[in-house]
Amino acid sequence: MPVSTENFKSFPALLRFFGVMAVGLSLDLWSKAVALAHLSGDRQVSFIPGYLQFEFLNNPGAVFGLGAGQRTIFIAVSILAVAFLVFLFATSGKQKLYQVLLGMILAGVLGNLYDRIVYGQVRDMIHIFPRWPHLYPWVFNVADSMLCVGVFMMLVYSFIHDHKPAQPSAADAASH
Repeated sequence: MPVSTENFKSFPALLRFFGVMAVGLSLDLWSKAVALAHLSGDRQVSFIPGYLQFEFLNNPGAVFGLGAGQRTIFIAVSILAVAFLVFLFATSGKQKLYQVLLGMILAGVLGNLYDRIVYGQVRDMIHIFPRWPHLYPWVFNVADSMLCVGVFMMLVYSFIHDHKPAQPSAADAASH
């Protein structure tokens, strides 16, 4: 679909994209602030013992702690990702679920971008399976969750969504 300004004129489309982004970003930044206020200094809170705990860590890298010290690169890639997501929104037509998923991914990118710009690293606090650190040793945040779930759902969506261009109706064909 060509780039268009139609979605930027459609309140429902804007609400799906920017509304989901605003809610997701707010939830991410709020959860990080709460974690910083209540979990700083090696404090851990076991929510579901052995399965889910909250602990505060600063991550100077990206996913799984990779790329520590590459803050400038992560900021540049995040800015490019934001531009690409806006482009995808502009070309999304009337794909409502797609617009919601783009908003989720945008919230995740912006949440971690904010941390990298303001704090120089990303604030993480969710640790699943702490009883079995070899199973999943990483600590993550709400932004990471939105990114992972959004990208996964985008892949699923791409397999089930019909990508065929709309066939012109008989009336459209007759008018040409």
